[in-house]
Amino acid sequence: MCEIYAGQDPESYRPINRSIRIGGHSTSIQLEAAFWILIDEIAKKQGFSTARFLSTLYDEALEINGTISNFSSLLRTSCLIYLLNDSNERSSSSLRMLAAE
Repeated sequence: MCEIYAGQDPESYRPINRSIRIGGHSTSIQLEAAFWILIDEIAKKQGFSTARFLSTLYDEALEINGTISNFSSLLRTSCLIYLLNDSNERSSSSLRMLAAE
């Protein structure tokens, strides 16, 4: 039943720490390897280095929400939003192609 989830490569959920500078302060963020892969991809698509993307995301979230209680959780949910949007774009594209036929 859950083979696709249970059978994943343990490397994908191995925790990885990265040190970054946000708002002039050095900090460390721990996320699973799979999330870092997505964050690197998102940053690249945005035209940023990963460090610059994280700093910009932090600043914008702080400006919008006034506070960030858990930046790691914000990053994980950002990855989820990215994947959901990507999936929706592919579905919409497929529907447009079917309608054109």
